[in-house]
Amino acid sequence: MRVLVLGAGGHARPVIEALRATGAEITGLLDDAEGGPLLGVPRLGPVAALAAHAAPGLGAVVAIGDNATRARLGAMCRAQGLALPALVHPAALVSPSARIEEGAQVMARAVIGPLAAIGPLALVNTGAIVEHDATVEDAAHIAPGAVLCGFVRIGARALVGAGAVLQPGVAVGADARIAGGAAVAAPVAAGATVAGVPARPI
Repeated sequence: MRVLVLGAGGHARPVIEALRATGAEITGLLDDAEGGPLLGVPRLGPVAALAAHAAPGLGAVVAIGDNATRARLGAMCRAQGLALPALVHPAALVSPSARIEEGAQVMARAVIGPLAAIGPLALVNTGAIVEHDATVEDAAHIAPGAVLCGFVRIGARALVGAGAVLQPGVAVGADARIAGGAAVAAPVAAGATVAGVPARPI
C-alpha cells in the first residue's frame, strides 16, 4: 500500500510508525508548516498541493488530532479521488466482528470489542478500549487510555479525553468534549463539555 500522509504535527509521529509496522510505503507528508523530513519521511509541500500529488492507487492518511480538521481534510482527499484506508496498528486487538470504516485509525494497544463500530476518520488512540457494541461516529477521537464500556455511543467529532471512563450505554452527542480522567455515567449533550468524577458540565 502506498500512502500520502496529511499532517506533520504530533499525531503524525505515531501514524508514521503505525504505517511502517503495517508495511505501507509512505510517499511523503503534506503540511502547511515548513520544515524538514519527519522520521525520515520527506515533506512535499502544503496541504493545498494535494491535487498535484494525487495519483492512481495512492491512498491518504490524515494524521491530524483535531477532529474538525481531520474531517475536513478527509473530505478533501475524497474529492481528489484518493482512497482513505483504515489504519490498524498490528499491536491493536480488534474483534473480527468489529467494523472499522474508511480512514479510521486504531493505534497500538487499543482494543476494539465484538460488534463495535469505528466510523470514518475516527481515531482510537494508544491503549484506548472500545468495548462490545460501542459506536464511535465519524471523526470522533478516543484519546489514549480512555475506556468506552459496552453499548456506549460517541457522536461525530466528539472528543473523549485521555483516561476518561464511560459507563455502559452512555450516549455522547456530536462535538462534545469529555475531559481527561472524567467518569461519565449520564448522557452528554451535543457540543457540551464535561469534566470530573462524576462528570459534570463545565
